[in-house]
Amino acid sequence: MASDKVIGGLLFIVSLVIIIVYGWLVFFTGYALLLLKITGFVAVAGVFGVLAWIGYTLATTPPPKPIEEIEKELEEELKKLEEEMKKEEISSQGEAKEPEEEPS
Repeated sequence: MASDKVIGGLLFIVSLVIIIVYGWLVFFTGYALLLLKITGFVAVAGVFGVLAWIGYTLATTPPPKPIEEIEKELEEELKKLEEEMKKEEISSQGEAKEPEEEPS
């Protein structure tokens, strides 16, 4: 928990320093136009990079099976399990019955 507070404090301080430096570069130096161009490019590239990634994922992911097909597979599995349980019951009933000895 203490390390979370330290990390949070560092993030806060670093963010404030970056804001101050960015503001100083934009308003008080000759690099304002270049800095604004870079900032705009990074923002646009980030947004459209995420959109490209989403598009690629949608284009390369195979479509899911229809629900009807999944239901059929589940029904088949249930039938197999029921048959196995019936076989186990029959075999366990046969083992439970011991042959009776004839009185002599």
